[in-house]
Amino acid sequence: MDDKGGGLPPYSAVAPPPPAWKRKKMRRSRGLKFLAVACMGFIAYAQWKQLPSRSEPVNGNVTVHGLSVQRLHDDLGTCSKLRQKPQDPIGEGREKNARYIDGHAPTLIKNATVWVGEPAKGISAAEARKGKGYSWIKADVYLEYGLIKKVESDIAASSLPKGTHVFDAKGRPLTAGIIDMHSHAGVDSLPSLDGNEDTNELSADITPFVRSIDGIQPNDHQIQVIKSGGVTTSLILPGSGNNMGGEAYAIKLAVGKPDGRNETSAADMLADPERNWRFMKMACGENAKRVYGRVGQQGPTSRMGESWEFRHAFEQATKLVRDQDDWCDAATAVGVQNMKGYLPQELKWESLGALLRGQIHLNTHCYTIPDLEAFVDHTNEFKFKVRAFHHAHQTYLVPEILKRAYGGDPPASAIFADNMYYKAESYVGSEFAGKYLWDNDLTPIYVSDNPVLNAQHVLFEAAKGHKYGLPYHAALASVTTAPAERLGFGNRLGKIKPGFDADVVVWDSDPLEVGATPVQVWIDGTAQYEHPIELNKPVPKLILSDESTSTIVEEPVEMNSVVFTGITNVLGDVEIKGGSKDTKSYSAVIRNGKVTCVGVCADEVRMASTSKIPVIELKDGHFTGSFTAFGSQIGLNAIDAEDSTDNGDNVNVFTRAEDALALDTKKLHAAYKYGVTKAITAPKFTDGTSRHGMSVGFLTGATNSLAKGAIFASDVAVHYSLDPNAKEAEGTPSLSAAVGALRRKLLQAATKLNKNETMEPADIYSESTFLQKVVNGSLPLVLTIHNADIIAAALRVKKDVEAVTSSKIHLAIFGGAESHLVADELAAANVGVVLAPLQSYANSWDQRRALSGAPLTNGTAIDVLIDAGVTTAIGLEEDWLVRDLGLLAGIAYANGGGKLSKKSALGLVSGNVYKMLGVKEPKVEEGHFVVFEGNPLRIQSRVKAVAGGLGVVSVF
Repeated sequence: MDDKGGGLPPYSAVAPPPPAWKRKKMRRSRGLKFLAVACMGFIAYAQWKQLPSRSEPVNGNVTVHGLSVQRLHDDLGTCSKLRQKPQDPIGEGREKNARYIDGHAPTLIKNATVWVGEPAKGISAAEARKGKGYSWIKADVYLEYGLIKKVESDIAASSLPKGTHVFDAKGRPLTAGIIDMHSHAGVDSLPSLDGNEDTNELSADITPFVRSIDGIQPNDHQIQVIKSGGVTTSLILPGSGNNMGGEAYAIKLAVGKPDGRNETSAADMLADPERNWRFMKMACGENAKRVYGRVGQQGPTSRMGESWEFRHAFEQATKLVRDQDDWCDAATAVGVQNMKGYLPQELKWESLGALLRGQIHLNTHCYTIPDLEAFVDHTNEFKFKVRAFHHAHQTYLVPEILKRAYGGDPPASAIFADNMYYKAESYVGSEFAGKYLWDNDLTPIYVSDNPVLNAQHVLFEAAKGHKYGLPYHAALASVTTAPAERLGFGNRLGKIKPGFDADVVVWDSDPLEVGATPVQVWIDGTAQYEHPIELNKPVPKLILSDESTSTIVEEPVEMNSVVFTGITNVLGDVEIKGGSKDTKSYSAVIRNGKVTCVGVCADEVRMASTSKIPVIELKDGHFTGSFTAFGSQIGLNAIDAEDSTDNGDNVNVFTRAEDALALDTKKLHAAYKYGVTKAITAPKFTDGTSRHGMSVGFLTGATNSLAKGAIFASDVAVHYSLDPNAKEAEGTPSLSAAVGALRRKLLQAATKLNKNETMEPADIYSESTFLQKVVNGSLPLVLTIHNADIIAAALRVKKDVEAVTSSKIHLAIFGGAESHLVADELAAANVGVVLAPLQSYANSWDQRRALSGAPLTNGTAIDVLIDAGVTTAIGLEEDWLVRDLGLLAGIAYANGGGKLSKKSALGLVSGNVYKMLGVKEPKVEEGHFVVFEGNPLRIQSRVKAVAGGLGVVSVF
């Protein structure tokens, strides 16, 4: 190279010598090879010249890669949909609701007391959270085109279209329709039948691809029952048997032409016909490992395995999402005609991919701290949001874990008020969970899990949440605005404002009061009842927010002696000393755990004061006898689903409950804390309310069965079951066999009694000996029966046996869902009924004719029984209900049309049980009483003291 040439080769007109290979002569073989290669190249070139350009299709329909042009363009359109993030659908600004049916007349609701659902303008978020700015207002509400159009005072009917329906609310409360964010109505239809069970798809643990809408039965009668409780919208979730259960659907509870619709279909029930948001259900914890875990065969068998199942599924969906995104990016960059394959799509992972893209609102069933923490970790690893943890018994313990969840918006907690202890993961919980969550800036939502709880009364869960300390506005929001927001319907549902869907309820009392019942329900502006049953109630008194009730009750202080003043009502069976009809305040003096005076008690109070006995001033004090839990398994069970904590089944053996009594459990502590100081418990037959053996009467506050007075009746009654479970016993494959077997046993006992056969000492506790006491009238017989026809059969058995003896059998029915159908016959036979549940909802076939109450039916079973003169009590079909006994009596009182006094209502959970069984009740004079602030039959009452015959008073 010449440096002067700037590094360029030197220019020369003289050609350089040829390369060495050209100077050599080519061999013949190499020449032939070269010619062959040249020919092949020429052929390839000629063919290439005849092919079209790579960017042009062979024809109008197929690309050079043999792919459909139309499908590729469709795939590109799908790319746009994949990347589209849904927004909450608008409310205000709509001319009509998309669900509106043309031809429906508008409605004016006049003279209503309206709960708008949000604070007044100008209230800060911090102040609003404390309840400031919320109030009931007097207003009229105008509904048109399926929307709330006006909320104003004195809307003139003359200003409205001709044909407008006018409804006079008569000053009663009006709220938005209740929203139940966890229900299986329609997929777990009632009465429960195997052929209609579509809650869980149990073919695999991971089934995000199945959809609840494909199993919804629009004609499930429970949907109508639920609506009669003011519920207008439900989120229908798949069950919790799988870690990934599938897609859920939000529906409104208007079905077919009777409810103002044009068709009967699940599609017509969709709350958002435009399907802006999708929903999904997942579940952590016990269920999946119990259902799928097979050691050495398949998993998960542990929570560790469940986390792997979750992560592996999310990994598959993440890969699909990435592959789709890569395809969409490439197709946009080079054009779909140059793509070598179609958009990756796999139906199995489509819905899970949509979740990862933020198009699905996820609801996850998780109880325990490890479940919650693991799932929150999954949200951050795979970048998806959880709208709510359901059941969520332990979320109140770990608010910081919820606040770590991906997306910066902590999940809500969709919870029961006080349903717990039914399995290990529900054993740790608190009735104050809603209050704890609220105080930690988290969102409590109360749900039914229908049919676990009857969603007709999901509002009662919110009411109990208020009783347990949640502020009034937050409790009402927990079944209206809070679930609406979590569902993505915050602009449409949950409030009484112009532009919101016309889902409206007028109530006969404060919606958070015990026994609150709809007078009328509107869905999309259409009244759901042509002739609703309306209960006879006085003008409702609205609950006044009281910060003193928004507290968490601490553990009690034990006192031997104490004085209570400020008692306005004495409802226990105790003599009132002094005073007159005009006396407005009484006192109760307690010494060494026993009542020494109830009444004016001036001298006793003075003496107590000088003795430095504590004096507690009550606000609206109520003094009552304590309550009795009848029919539950408390005392024989600590955790329902855990065999090691349970006495066990007694299908083919007759046993005594006293022989397995186990005290000092969380269930018993809860019972005592809420005024249930006595219990009568029988061994269970199999499950549910089925019983078999001798019941025992004991004190719930005793620490062991040998403690003084712990057992007040060793053998209370003989129990048998004539419900469908009876078919599980040996020798009784049918109900007819079970009834026949009972008749035979009783007649054999009567024969032995008539022959005066002597009993051997070993037989004192035998079934035969107890049955002889039944037929001679000294021991009561309790039969678990719901079906009216089987109750009738039991009455015939009673008559048959009494015909061969000189005694009357003391018979009581436990369960009694259909007992109203034979109320007169029960009264004539002097047979009492312990209702369990108080308000049956036809959960099983033998309860299918139960009365659900207003506005559908004129009362429930208890009303019919009391009117017929049947001795009636309220029992417990599940143990967790021990906290609610007083409130259940309150429902009977509030909805009884004045047939019950306060005292007789409380008798439903105390004295009536003993009356029908002929057993002596431990009463006030023996140290069994409860002191309340407020009426114990109303929601705002608070237990201030409990005494359970143990010589001490527990003061809260």
